[in-house]
Amino acid sequence: MPKDLNRNTMDHQVRTLHRLDRLIWGIVATVAIIVFAAPLLNDFRIAWRTFATPTLACALLLAAGSFYRRWRPDARLASGLLSTAQLVAFGAVAAPLSYIAASANLPLYDHGLDAIDRAIGFDWKALLAIMDASPLTHAALLPAYLSLMLQTTTVVLCLAFSGRLLWLRVYIIAFFCAALISIAISVVLPAVGAWPYYALSEDNSRILPAVSTSWPVFYGLRDGTFRFLVAVGAEGIITFPSLHAALAVIMIAAIWPVAVLRWVFVALNTMMLIATPIDGSHYLIDVLAGIALALFCLIAARAIAARAGAGGDRPTAETPSRLRTSTPSSWGTPG
Repeated sequence: MPKDLNRNTMDHQVRTLHRLDRLIWGIVATVAIIVFAAPLLNDFRIAWRTFATPTLACALLLAAGSFYRRWRPDARLASGLLSTAQLVAFGAVAAPLSYIAASANLPLYDHGLDAIDRAIGFDWKALLAIMDASPLTHAALLPAYLSLMLQTTTVVLCLAFSGRLLWLRVYIIAFFCAALISIAISVVLPAVGAWPYYALSEDNSRILPAVSTSWPVFYGLRDGTFRFLVAVGAEGIITFPSLHAALAVIMIAAIWPVAVLRWVFVALNTMMLIATPIDGSHYLIDVLAGIALALFCLIAARAIAARAGAGGDRPTAETPSRLRTSTPSSWGTPG
């Protein structure tokens, strides 16, 4: 194979990665502008100290990623560091964006979500009774529900160090897409969740849901008594659709090419999905909508990545398979 073709192919892949990285950072910057402009338009206040840790983490990750991209080239290590920085930065601004969304204070839609659950034959309280009667089952499911952050980082590192650098960007874009669409939907279809809607408390169950600390914040954002925009320590306040459910599916799809972890993630995220109605205070329709959202975001992310790849000179049909493993047609295949 001629060296110039090899070089052109690699240059094309690098340009594609750079286009996608610019898009990803553009999304982060847009969300950040909205969040930091919010106090200028209403009575929100930014809890600056909560942004210190993610800011420092991003700075260190960006510095290390730039070092391994420019001065001591290592594409895998650079991608792992820079993609982790993207997730940290996005998490720091997306959480307060969800707070701004909740402050719209549109009528709660819990009655509609409950009605849909009943229409499809799902009894939320019956599931709670099962969990109450089997504390070992709940104890096994709870760690899976709480594993989201660990899984998110694991996917980034595994894709980076296995050389699936384009598929890593697809994962990041799908992740961002799911979060932003969930936040947008929560503006027009806000809901407090099953536990408060059914007026349940510790007196009704042995279980204290993982999201119980989010309810005072949610109500405070709606009635105006809570107006702090928080990064580290922010509460998850979105009910419909379930972001946990969406990310569970996205993470399974993202890690699928890594055969050694494929079924571990399937098992772990299946447990997360089962735990989501009780520990996440979600209706079943929240979970189903989250799954549908994940599929949409994965398709959209792949289309965006394919378009970015079409933005420059494409590799020729003679490119050997070892150089085509990251082209759009194979980004989602096991390898």
